[in-house]
Amino acid sequence: MFRAVAVGERHLILGFKGAGFEIAGCVDGKGLHSELGRLSREADVALVLVTESMAAEAPDAIEQFRDRSQAILTIIPTHEGATHYSYELMRKAVERSIGVDILGKDA
Repeated sequence: MFRAVAVGERHLILGFKGAGFEIAGCVDGKGLHSELGRLSREADVALVLVTESMAAEAPDAIEQFRDRSQAILTIIPTHEGATHYSYELMRKAVERSIGVDILGKDA
């Protein structure tokens, strides 16, 4: 059976446990690197949710995970407010792939 994991600040991801997610708490970018490295080596992980605030601390950890794993990684906003970090990543990826910024500079 495949697994879904929420990664980030423990107080922000604890609610996902009630929806059947495993939770992996971390407090800084180094912890995110460690957790995503571990998860990228586990073949039964299918979905990973990372809090937006934690993803912004270690964008290279997100990139490395996506390079190493077949799992879907999604960055999620929290109740603390969205910084549009995931939107900016998507906008840059679209611009890089088609050569035009069709989503605009403003989030």
